[in-house]
Amino acid sequence: MRHPWATLLLCALLSACASAPAPVARADHLLNDAAFAPPSQRIAAADVFAVSDAMRRYLNTDIVNQLRHEGRQRGLITALYQHDQLKLEYDSANTRNAAQAFDARAGNCLSLVIMTAALAKELGLDVQFKSAWLEETWSRSGDLYFRSAHVNVTLGKRTMEAGSTYDSNSFTVDFLPQQDVRGLRTSPITEQVVIAMYMNNRAAESMLQGQLDDAYWWAREALVQSPGFLSPYNTLGVIYRRHGDLARAEQVFAHVLAREPANTRAMSNLAQLLEQTGRAAEAAELKQRLAQLEPYPPFHYFNLGIAAMQRDDFWSAREMFSKEVSRAGYYHEFHFWLGLANFRLGEFDTARKELALALENSSTRSDRDLYAAKLAWLKSRQQ
Repeated sequence: MRHPWATLLLCALLSACASAPAPVARADHLLNDAAFAPPSQRIAAADVFAVSDAMRRYLNTDIVNQLRHEGRQRGLITALYQHDQLKLEYDSANTRNAAQAFDARAGNCLSLVIMTAALAKELGLDVQFKSAWLEETWSRSGDLYFRSAHVNVTLGKRTMEAGSTYDSNSFTVDFLPQQDVRGLRTSPITEQVVIAMYMNNRAAESMLQGQLDDAYWWAREALVQSPGFLSPYNTLGVIYRRHGDLARAEQVFAHVLAREPANTRAMSNLAQLLEQTGRAAEAAELKQRLAQLEPYPPFHYFNLGIAAMQRDDFWSAREMFSKEVSRAGYYHEFHFWLGLANFRLGEFDTARKELALALENSSTRSDRDLYAAKLAWLKSRQQ
């Protein structure tokens, strides 16, 4: 059976809560360990920032002279930003821990921040994580919709090094373009929240792969690490729903709404669950409230555009996709479908431009390969 779409928070672009949550007691009554098989892999908070031998060799051998001449802070920052050194690549397909991101030289923003913090701590630098206020960003995979937030890390010195010539100012490392982060409002978050974000991402990614048992244990560990961080609760509710435990899923979504009555993600998921269980009146009441808070939810126009494409109404489809692009021009799939609608209307130059934008905004290697191939095909047809 195809599940109705559900919403999760994924820290693919990093950080997720607006501020460090106040201490909150664990909600162990929401857990149901007996319903899930043991995880297929090790799930441990200690692994998130663990420094590998390869990372130590890099610091102690590859850039040791750079660290000596520029200082630990500036030397590490140079390695991160110089393309001829670490050669980091943005890839949102998977969330990696510090050692995995270093080995792959790639990761989403959360992975790269975790790797940076691990290297910095190995050098004895102070590390401060911050969540940043950015325009809400969305993506989807199948019938799951993800909201991404943003985190960065600030590096400072604990003590003055003997003979050091560099200053002691802190420096914020951010893996978004500088024009996008200039003047950002930020607030500090704890390392435990960052670990919970990592665990929550891994839970969502496991669910996408159909690994519900692993997804449960990742989400569970996220709750253990930071009970006040609400996003893993929403993820846990979706996991229960897909696992068939609708009563417990409802309990989890209600828990989120008790803490945050205007949480539209939990509200949307709960409304769908109420419909699924035949409680149409309750679902309608919740949807009415949701419509007041969010009259045009993410992917609203996109879904209308897909429906128009299915009935060969390419003019209407183009209009709907254009509306999504106008409010979320960062998302590659909107550009791809706008290009496809233009292609079906015979406007090949415009189609090619939109495919080029899809390629430019793609965030995984597989998407980049896909759009590059389609763009090459379209150019060959034009020639």
